[in-house]
Amino acid sequence: MSVDPAGPLKIHFFDDALLVLDKPAGLLCVPGRGADKQDCLSARVQAQYPDALIVHRLDMATSGLLLMARSLAAQQILSLAFAERRVHKQYTAVVRGLVVDPPDTTDSWGLIDLPIAADWPRRPLRIIDAALGKPSQTRWRIESRNSAANTTRLLLEPLTGRTHQLRVHLQAIGHPIVGDALYGTDEPPTQPGRLLLHASALTLAHPETGELFQFTSTATF
Repeated sequence: MSVDPAGPLKIHFFDDALLVLDKPAGLLCVPGRGADKQDCLSARVQAQYPDALIVHRLDMATSGLLLMARSLAAQQILSLAFAERRVHKQYTAVVRGLVVDPPDTTDSWGLIDLPIAADWPRRPLRIIDAALGKPSQTRWRIESRNSAANTTRLLLEPLTGRTHQLRVHLQAIGHPIVGDALYGTDEPPTQPGRLLLHASALTLAHPETGELFQFTSTATF
């Protein structure tokens, strides 16, 4: 895993308005229900930066870059930027199977355009649902293939922000993410010990100065 869940915070950047951190796989972003789910990234950060506020979240199983604001004004500006898709996000994933090149493209990027809905009988799972699902789009590009392991390394760009979007979309095209305990139903018994999904890049305008920032974090898998 990219960061030890019990280890110290890994901070990429901080100033009076913004914090950029690496969230380890296996750590919640915010507290959950129950005494055993109170340890989380936001609580650890707030112990060091009491004014830190959550802007967006990553799944517990996902590692990588996460933003926090240091004022209500900055939180509102950043939240609006996410809602209006002005924050550019990229993820690195390793998926099952050898993904074929996308058809009819000149830039090597493919597009998954499948609506996602809550799977109410099996919450918190999500499903592809043409009738009730919300529009959901993910761009993807092949980084490398590993024939021996029968896996493919992908770069992913979610154009929308649905819950479990990347995991559901990749399962839907027959290439679930390696280590996915929720959606990787046909995986072999040997598991890597974590979900191989990492938030690897964020590009955004600083909430106070408007200066364009780009942050990167290399996946360790």
